[in-house]
Amino acid sequence: MSDVASSEPATLTDEAILARFHATKSAPKGSQLVGFHMLSVNQAERTVEVAFDATDQFCNPMRQIQGGYLCVMLDEAMSVACMVASGMTCVAPTLEMKTSFFRPAVPGKLRGVGRVAKWGRTVAFTEGELYDAEGRLLAKATGTAIPTPFERYKK
Repeated sequence: MSDVASSEPATLTDEAILARFHATKSAPKGSQLVGFHMLSVNQAERTVEVAFDATDQFCNPMRQIQGGYLCVMLDEAMSVACMVASGMTCVAPTLEMKTSFFRPAVPGKLRGVGRVAKWGRTVAFTEGELYDAEGRLLAKATGTAIPTPFERYKK
């Protein structure tokens, strides 16, 4: 047995990752702005389920959530799915993203699903959906991201 600490991250369970998100005191300001909350994690399927608080501050003159905020939420869900797929060792800045809007969103709780469709050495392909409180599909997105190790895991 060695006294030297490993530079490799410990394997985390889905429950441990969920607990880590719930316990964080340093959530990014953008995540806080859209009321991000992690609901579930599935590392085996490389998916996450998240919730957002869409406030009336995000509304356009028609009292609907402006599409840019929905894009932020989808990007957040897909990016967090990348973090989970990496075993919480990488962030994944978005290189490009395409969003399709299916119906207007109104203020209230929204649910997002993010998944990694393919995880490669240099690029990750992501997918996301956003649903309203009644479970109706609001928007879908696909994206590409560049997996980037957290500073503490870089060699």
